[in-house]
Amino acid sequence: MAKKDRTTDATAEKDREKWMARFQVRLAMQPGVDRAVVLQAVKEVTAHCAETGEHPRTAFGDPDAYAVQAAARLVPADRAAGARRRNAVVDALGSVRDAAGKLGGL
Repeated sequence: MAKKDRTTDATAEKDREKWMARFQVRLAMQPGVDRAVVLQAVKEVTAHCAETGEHPRTAFGDPDAYAVQAAARLVPADRAAGARRRNAVVDALGSVRDAAGKLGGL
């Protein structure tokens, strides 16, 4: 194998790893997504790419957008809605805590 081929292969592999890492992080940030959902989605992407030889970006597009799509497909709607409600409450409590902290410093 020529040096150029090894460099190209290494670059392509690094790009695949970056795509997968970003996809996993963005997927984990979606409401209602747990470890099982992330593992299932990664397994699906990995299997597809292994079977077809496609790069994940070619097959699935932008990792951020695909994470949203995968979450919508894999997370039950009621679980996602519940997670959004909990996140809203936590955000509201954080805002109250921050405001109280500012008042205490007067």
